[in-house]
Amino acid sequence: MRRVVIMGAGGRDFHDFNTVFRNDPDTGVVAFTATQIPGIAGRTYLPALAGSYYPDGIPIRPEEELPAIVADHHVDEVVLAYSDLSHEEAMHKASTVLAAGADFRLLGPKATMLRSARPVVAISAVRTGAGKSQTSRRVGRLLLDAGLRVALVRHPMPYGDLERMRIQRFATLADIDASNPTIEEREEYEEPVRQGMVMYAGVDYREILDRAEHEADVIVWDGGNNDFPFFAPDLHICVADPLRPGHELGYHPGETNLRMADVVVINKLDSAEPAAVAVVAANVAAVNPAATVIRAASPVVLEPGPSVAGARVLVVEDGPTLTHGGMPYGAGTVAARQAGAASFVDPRPYAVGSIAETFRAYPGIGLVLPAMGYSQRQTEELRATIDAADCDVVVTGTPIDLRRVVGTARPVRHARYELRELGHPDLADVLAPILATSGRPAAASS
Repeated sequence: MRRVVIMGAGGRDFHDFNTVFRNDPDTGVVAFTATQIPGIAGRTYLPALAGSYYPDGIPIRPEEELPAIVADHHVDEVVLAYSDLSHEEAMHKASTVLAAGADFRLLGPKATMLRSARPVVAISAVRTGAGKSQTSRRVGRLLLDAGLRVALVRHPMPYGDLERMRIQRFATLADIDASNPTIEEREEYEEPVRQGMVMYAGVDYREILDRAEHEADVIVWDGGNNDFPFFAPDLHICVADPLRPGHELGYHPGETNLRMADVVVINKLDSAEPAAVAVVAANVAAVNPAATVIRAASPVVLEPGPSVAGARVLVVEDGPTLTHGGMPYGAGTVAARQAGAASFVDPRPYAVGSIAETFRAYPGIGLVLPAMGYSQRQTEELRATIDAADCDVVVTGTPIDLRRVVGTARPVRHARYELRELGHPDLADVLAPILATSGRPAAASS
């Protein structure tokens, strides 16, 4: 029996196990290792999920223990199964594995993509924070406007009880509230549900796909970080980010998405320098000249609230975009600048508990507070940090209005990005074959 460890972050690692290893009698997965997401190590991938070959389940250990696990269990092979790593960092991990004596492996789309009986539109990205979520919402809106039933299936975020989260379905905000979600989960689920889409996520994506196919005309896959899709797409849209020119060829598996995509959306043209846009466009043409290129902006909408003009502002931004996405700021900072903020408050002196640990782990974060909330305790630490900050107003750039979740006493303005295509081709144009296959007329551009 070949002994295997899967390196992950509570997402693709479980999917790769389910699709490739769970029913393989010649392979024994001795452990998952975990990183990126706070608090997910130390659990067990439960027997009910792991299958009959694993009556005790599979332990989930911190990635720091990997060399010892390889040695103690005579591991033959280590599979890397998480996303948004620089190519250099991915090879450092490979070198660690090889030095410990095991083979290093990446599982590709052919081995891990599931086939659907329904048309699948997949949205991926070259980096976390490129604008994938607003692109997914825009695609979903166009499909809904054409009269189609849409199931938006999100990349896994199984940070709680894994067996309870095996299949998650959200059709109302009450469904989301009842799941005791993290802030990250709320950020991805709430707005699509408000738009009228049914959201699915969880752990076992074969079962999730089966359920979604029974109530949807079209499946929209919304990837996490810069991971490639779990479902084989009929149309694959990849979002590129000219605020980080060159990253589209420098990160795993974002470059894979760029090379596979049918459509590349070059986003944020309203805030990127023309020279940076040109670099991204040239790289797209070099590695995927057949792709349709859509040019798009991500204008910031600042919702009504207390005045920001002349104020000392604490900005709270989307957590994953700042951490493993590597962006120093997001929508909140852009909106506060446009609204005339006098200064930005450094949150570091006020950070408590795991929020302070996040700043130490990601020193490249700018004068912004990452909206970390992977547990109730961390959400409380986020609230305490906000309440302690010496500011006049808080501007949140997260995909949800944090006031519902955090409950701070500070005055708050909420900012959000929306995708707007510039000229043609646009998303309605590239969706036309999907709409034709589904027997519906093409949605009108807006």
